Amino acid sequence: LPKVSDFFLFNGRDYLVMDFVPGQDLREIIENARHKGEFIPEEQVLTWTEQLINALDYLHQQDPPVLHRDIKPSNIKLTPNGTIKLVDFGLVKLMIPDDNRTITVLQGRATIQYAPLEQIGGDSGHTDVRSDIYSLGATLYQLLTNHPPPDAKSRYIREKFDPQLSIREINPDVSPQTEQAILHALGLHPGDRPNSVKQFKDELLGNSPIIINGRTVNGWRAAVWRNRVLLALITALLTLAAILTLTPDDSLNQTGLNPNVIAPVSEITR
Repeated sequence: LPKVSDFFLFNGRDYLVMDFVPGQDLREIIENARHKGEFIPEEQVLTWTEQLINALDYLHQQDPPVLHRDIKPSNIKLTPNGTIKLVDFGLVKLMIPDDNRTITVLQGRATIQYAPLEQIGGDSGHTDVRSDIYSLGATLYQLLTNHPPPDAKSRYIREKFDPQLSIREINPDVSPQTEQAILHALGLHPGDRPNSVKQFKDELLGNSPIIINGRTVNGWRAAVWRNRVLLALITALLTLAAILTLTPDDSLNQTGLNPNVIAPVSEITR
């Protein structure tokens, strides 16, 4: 997070004085990849995500929790030394669970592709830490596919007809575990998402099963993908063992047949 050094009120508006953060924002990096016809490697995206989650966890652990509510690629900068910085706190708000004023106060102001239903007026719930998780999920979706997901309101309207989102159909190199974790974060309603950024991190890294409505999603596929190197090694060893088993020993001739147990052709034809 950038350091806040001062704040002031001017013409009835509040301002923060923050450190300047050099580097590119992730929107620029996505555009560069898209123009080249490439995808940002999943490993790189997950490395950035760990840093983002650490920043969000710090905000969410405050008392009361601090919600960013405008997480998107253009508000995330990559510094020249490879550090991720979450910037633009213009829509930040303290979460007061018992205050109805936390409901959809940002209608028309948040960036719709990254905003959950409860933030744009399509859900009756309050914005809370799961609102930031949705926006983070939408950001990761774009980082891995070069395009943002369909916005939450459009998805809600057509939910019965087109309920499925997919990352791997666009970028097959993404692991099933990562795809399912991101789709969990993109649940339309807060209860359909991870309860905390720590839980989301564990799901992304495969340290926790992805459970939606009491059901583990794609557990076996994720396990296979996580252990694909080990499985490939086991397969190679089994193949080698099979080859060695079938290799003829010194008692076999070049045809692999033992001449002592095969009668000459002349004897067979008698």
